[in-house]
Amino acid sequence: MIRLLTAADHDICMALVQQQPAENLFIIGDIEAFGYDQPFQKIWGQFEGNQLIAVLLKYEGNYIPYAQGVFDVEGFAAIINSDEKATELSGLKHVTDQLEPLIQKELFKKKELYYAKCTALQKIYEEQDLQNIELLTHETIEENVALLKTIPEFAGSPISVEGKLRVLESKTGRTYFMREGDVMVSTASTTAENSLSAMVVAVATHADYKKKGYATKCMQKLCGEILDEGKSLCLFYDNPAAGAIYKRLGFEDIGFWNMLRFKI
Repeated sequence: MIRLLTAADHDICMALVQQQPAENLFIIGDIEAFGYDQPFQKIWGQFEGNQLIAVLLKYEGNYIPYAQGVFDVEGFAAIINSDEKATELSGLKHVTDQLEPLIQKELFKKKELYYAKCTALQKIYEEQDLQNIELLTHETIEENVALLKTIPEFAGSPISVEGKLRVLESKTGRTYFMREGDVMVSTASTTAENSLSAMVVAVATHADYKKKGYATKCMQKLCGEILDEGKSLCLFYDNPAAGAIYKRLGFEDIGFWNMLRFKI
């Protein structure tokens, strides 16, 4: 049986997803931040008797499934297919691979990404080298979004001022950036921050300012702060050069994550 979960199901939901906290960072973070009764977020659960065995989280147009074993693939696919505004399916490769053939939407882009985790930072720069790294505020969100929209890798990504503002105000993420002169040239962010971990996203440098170590500086500032709070860090990557930078900072591969974006 699949049904919508409510706050009354919170303990059993957390008992399932916290068995793999790194893999379920997005689900845990979104539930901690927004709960079970928001217009932009819903969580379905599949039960066998009284036991919860799988969940499907919807955050805006993005769906994230999770199951440790066999689950109702057809049932989860039907939920996604019934949503005209569904734009993305993402999750652990072995789960999304089962759903993909049943999704009745035109695929825009698919990525298979390495999933990496960091629990101890390997510092590359001294603290004085990071003095010009700034924390994003309400006043600099539009400039940050404009920078990200110049990056080819983020074409089609749902990056918006509204989304950045929601993350900032809900304290589910933070962004650091660097300027050269008056120009914002590099940035790194977290999202899905929760009590245990955070996901590093949107690491980018403007094309005219690459190969100067700017993104690494933003990453070191951001990651150092998160780790000092006692949380672990995760990220995705598919670029070997980027992966080498992340590994220099202390990240290690732990698996694969799929992201499928659909045309609407």
